Amino acid sequence: MKTFRYILFASFAFCFVQHSKAQQLGLYTQFLTNDYVINPAVAGTRNYFLAQSNNRYQWVGLNDAPRTYVFNVNGPIGKKVGVGAYVFNDIVGPTRRFGTQASYAYHLKINEKYTLSMGLSGGFQQFAIDGAKITTKETGDIASSNGFQSVIIPDAAFGIHLYTDKFYFSASAAQILSNRVQFFDNYKNTPAQLSEHYFVMAGYKIKAGEVITITPAALAKFVNPVPLQLEAVLKIEYKDIIWIAPSYRYSAVAQKGYIGESIGAIVGLQLQDNIQFAYSYDYPFSTLNNFSTGTHEIMLGIKFKKRVASPEEQAVDKDVSNFIK
Repeated sequence: MKTFRYILFASFAFCFVQHSKAQQLGLYTQFLTNDYVINPAVAGTRNYFLAQSNNRYQWVGLNDAPRTYVFNVNGPIGKKVGVGAYVFNDIVGPTRRFGTQASYAYHLKINEKYTLSMGLSGGFQQFAIDGAKITTKETGDIASSNGFQSVIIPDAAFGIHLYTDKFYFSASAAQILSNRVQFFDNYKNTPAQLSEHYFVMAGYKIKAGEVITITPAALAKFVNPVPLQLEAVLKIEYKDIIWIAPSYRYSAVAQKGYIGESIGAIVGLQLQDNIQFAYSYDYPFSTLNNFSTGTHEIMLGIKFKKRVASPEEQAVDKDVSNFIK
């Protein structure tokens, strides 16, 4: 019976990891604003620090549907270095995945136009299964009476990010350590393993008149053996204050007869030049829409910009400097 208990928890871990392969660290409708979580090389590409939270409620209406919560902070230190960190909590039924990573990025100026950033991040993930939430055919089965089980696994990611003031191209790999999810020391044959995830992202900013900016962007995700998944958005922004973006997600595993995996829309708002808010909604193209009302995602961000002194303050500083000299 003890062996069966090991197999039970290993099976749940395996199913959890298999589910995560198509979504882990990458399923964000708002990938434009969650670019740092996808690629550590993004840290330092903006001239300010950004603190940001993103909450995703997937397949609302289904019991124990996935919920993902992410918080990150990233920004520049000097002109050539970017740093950041993020923490996340991903909940699916009786399983939970919690983790955190810290990153370092170095920015190399290629020429007057292009800069290449290279980033590396490291941290850990904790996989957990709540046995009390698992219902077996026979009540009181000791195989599920062990309660809460968890395992902590080291984790790392690497990425590059080529960018200008209008264009960017990004490539990254997550879970590059490919560790096994092993809940029991004396059960070595677990099939659950963290697979490497690969992401490629690109976008281009187009000025359409004096007050309108249009940014088409795309994200490709791949993890073996899941087929390639593609996402695209078209961000239309007015005066850097308010923006909307239709979105589309395609997967080769989409059900026959459907034109993709989902379609959605994003609306965003920037207040007082330092507060960001965005909401997105996804509608699935599958029989899933018979049971779910869709997926909701909410983002809140705060920019920490370097304060620029007023002309009067600059004059006072100059007088003080002259006095000291």
